Amino acid sequence: MSAKPISLQPFAPRVFSGVQPTGNLHLGNYLGAIKRFAELQHRHDCVYCIVDLHAITQAPEVWGGPEGLMRATREVAAAYIAAGIDTKKHIVFNQSQVAEHAELAWVFNCVARMGWANRMTQFKEKAGKDRENASVGLFAYPMLMAADILVYRATHVPVGEDQKQHLELTRDIAQKFNNDFGDRIRALGLASGEYFPLAEPLIAGPAPRVMSLRDGTKKMSKSDPSDYSRLNLTDDADAIVQKIRKAKTDPEPLPSEPEGLKGRPEAENLVTIYAALEGSDPAAVLRQFGGGQFSAFKSALADRAVASLAPIGAEMRRLTADPAAIDAVLAEGAARARAIAGPVMAEVREIIGFIRS
Repeated sequence: MSAKPISLQPFAPRVFSGVQPTGNLHLGNYLGAIKRFAELQHRHDCVYCIVDLHAITQAPEVWGGPEGLMRATREVAAAYIAAGIDTKKHIVFNQSQVAEHAELAWVFNCVARMGWANRMTQFKEKAGKDRENASVGLFAYPMLMAADILVYRATHVPVGEDQKQHLELTRDIAQKFNNDFGDRIRALGLASGEYFPLAEPLIAGPAPRVMSLRDGTKKMSKSDPSDYSRLNLTDDADAIVQKIRKAKTDPEPLPSEPEGLKGRPEAENLVTIYAALEGSDPAAVLRQFGGGQFSAFKSALADRAVASLAPIGAEMRRLTADPAAIDAVLAEGAARARAIAGPVMAEVREIIGFIRS
């Protein structure tokens, strides 16, 4: 066996996460992911991806076809930058520029078990009743997600409730790979026999659940036919104010305690949004506005939303007006990402036994 020794250092702390480029980024995307990414960069070494390979697991009409995909990819990059992510200190790139993601995903397709993949609830939700017509890519999505994380040997991943199951699968795949090839890994010079880390979820408190401005029982979504159901990150100040003014409420005044929001989904949603934008909690918001009418509260919420979102929207519009500049940022990020992923993938090939020159 002509093995080449592995000389990697112990796992260095690294955060990985990504956002799908499906168009129309909204307040829920910002509060649930992008805002947190910007906060994490001050404490961690971060790799932030625009997961365009994941986007194409569904039909082209869902992700907008080639032109729509390019536009949405640049929009996510612009949102990262506008939210304050430093692309010089941290890595921002689109997934399809780093081929190691897809190559490691195939390896993980062969490591993971069918029973594991069959338990993934997101496939069942996205495929719906017509699973026979779902793409193989949609079924294999979690293995690609595992590759996204582990090709950088990332140790921490910020996850929401809908991704916890996928992170558990990532840990299972890493553990099985380490077990299957442990002897080989040790023979190649890594005494622990553990090539991939078991990535930990990075919890920064519960993410606000942002609901539709027209129906407080449904999540805010880009697919809602009414643009008044969401605050898009590219909305200007006038649009933000108008949407909040027209947001659905009920005739009762705001309660003074959070318990009083039960059974009042629209009121709870607006209070949750205000608290998230303010960096406080619903109890604090209700101490300030409880007992008052919605008109005054909506005015305050509109001011808060404009202060938080309008500068981001303006910067996103400025950035997306120059696609070449965004593409240059993504190209630089992809080169830095390949500098990490390339050696990892080379060693995976060595571990498995693929002959390489």
